[in-house]
Amino acid sequence: MPISSAAPARNVIVIMSDEHNPKVMGCAGHPVVSTPHLDRLAARGTRFSSAYTTSPVCVPARAAFALGKYIHQAGFWDNADAYDGSQPSWHHVLRELGHEVVSIGKLHFNRTNEDHGFSQEQIPMHILDGKGDLMGLVREDLPRRGGAKKMAAMAGPGESTYTLYDREICARAQVWLRENAARTHDKPWVLFVSFVAPHFPLTAPPEHYYRYFNQKLPMPKLYAKDQRTQHPYLDDYRKSFCYDDYFENEADVHRALSGYFGLVSFFDEHVGKITSVVADMGLEETTDIIYTSDHGDNLGARGLWGKSTMYEEIAGVPLIAAGPSFPAGKVVATPCSHVDAYPTIVEAAGESFDAVRDGHPGVSLADLANGAQPERTVLSEYHGMGSSTGAYMIRVDQYKYVHYVKYPPQLFDLAQDPEEMHDLSQDPAMQPVLARCRDKLFAMLDPVEVDRRAKARQAELLAANGGREAVIARGDLGFTPAPGVVATFQ
Repeated sequence: MPISSAAPARNVIVIMSDEHNPKVMGCAGHPVVSTPHLDRLAARGTRFSSAYTTSPVCVPARAAFALGKYIHQAGFWDNADAYDGSQPSWHHVLRELGHEVVSIGKLHFNRTNEDHGFSQEQIPMHILDGKGDLMGLVREDLPRRGGAKKMAAMAGPGESTYTLYDREICARAQVWLRENAARTHDKPWVLFVSFVAPHFPLTAPPEHYYRYFNQKLPMPKLYAKDQRTQHPYLDDYRKSFCYDDYFENEADVHRALSGYFGLVSFFDEHVGKITSVVADMGLEETTDIIYTSDHGDNLGARGLWGKSTMYEEIAGVPLIAAGPSFPAGKVVATPCSHVDAYPTIVEAAGESFDAVRDGHPGVSLADLANGAQPERTVLSEYHGMGSSTGAYMIRVDQYKYVHYVKYPPQLFDLAQDPEEMHDLSQDPAMQPVLARCRDKLFAMLDPVEVDRRAKARQAELLAANGGREAVIARGDLGFTPAPGVVATFQ
C-alpha cells in the first residue's frame, strides 16, 4: 500500500537551493566537498539519485515546481517568462483547503503584487521589474553575453549580496519555526525556504572558501579544449556565453571551484540550522523535509559553466526527503522529477492528490521511496538563453536520450557511462534503442510544435520590449539582484 495514502497528515518543509550540482554532496560520493547536514538528512531519510529538473534554468524550473507540470504544459518558457499566479499551484490548492503556506526567500516569479498562492511571502526575490533576462528571448544569431565576466571576477572569499540574503532567509526560517510551528493549527502547515546559494556570484564566506582553496582541486572533466565534447548545441552555448574569455587558466578555475564548493558548504550550514530547530522543537516525527535545487551547474565540465545543458550535472538535481513518510538510509534510483513534488506535498499535508490532479503527471515521492515503479517517462526541456533550438531529455531505463529540433540527438548509457563521456547515437548497434527513446519522447509531445510555441511567445515578449537591438543594448544581467539591491548589467 502506498504510504502516502495511509500516513497521518504531516507538516512539510521544502528547502530549495539554486544551481546545486547533484554530484556535489558528501552523500552523493563527492571526493572533496563537505556537506555534513545534508548527509545527515539523507541518512535519516531517502535520497533520490536519478532526480531531474523540468528545465535546466531558474525561472521555468521554479514555475514548473510550483505547478507540478512540465514546461510545455505550463507555458513559462525561459528567464523572461515567469510564473504570475495565473495557474493554480500547490500553494494555492493547500491555502484554499485551509493550510498555512509560507514562503521565505527566492521565488523567481513575476512580480510581488501578484497572488502566487502563499499565505505569506517573506523577502521574496522575483525577476527584475517583471522582465528578467530579456536577452534570452533572442533565439537566432545568438548574442555574445557578458555574465561570464561577472562570474569569473567575483569568484573569491568574502560576502556578497547573495550570501547576506541567504543569511537573512535562514534567520527568518528559524524565527518562523520557533514562533509559529508550535502554535495550534487547524491543519498541517507548509514552509517553503528557498536560498540562492550556490548560484554565482562565486563569492563564499572565507571560512568556507579557504577550506577548498587551500587544497589541490581536480580540474573539471574534459576541460581542456582538445578534450571537450563537440556538438552544435554546445557550440551555440559556448559562443554565446564566452566562458573561455574570462576563465583563462587553471588559477581562474581553482578560484571558481573554491567559491562554488564554499557556497555549497555555506548552504549546508543553513540546512543544519533549520534541521536543528526542527529537532529541538520535537517536530521530526510530524514533519516531512524535502530538499532539492532548481537545477544543477556545469561547473567547468566540458569547458562549460552555468546551466542550460542536459548533462547529469545540470538537468539532474539533488533530492532528499526525510520524515515519517520516508524510509531511513535508502537510495532510490528510479527516475523522478520535480513534477513529483506537487503530489508529495499535497498528500503529506493530508489532502487528496486525485481531487486536484487535473493533468498533473507527477507521482508521490513517498510511493517511489516505498518501491513504486510507475510506467512513465521523465522529461526535462529547455527553450532559453544560449540556445537556438528546443532541447528535450528523457530517461528510458538506463538510457538518456537528448533530442534537439534542429541538431543531431545524443544517447548515453548511464549504467555503463555515468559521466556521459560516450555519445552512442551514431553507433549502429544502438539504433533500436535510439528509435525506442525517440518514440517515447514523441508519445509525450511534438518537439517541433513545442519549439514553435515557445519561440512564438518569445517573439511576442521581444517585440513588447523594443526588439532585438533594445534588449541586447540593455545588457546581460548575469544574476537577479537580491531584494533592495540595484541591478548591474554587463
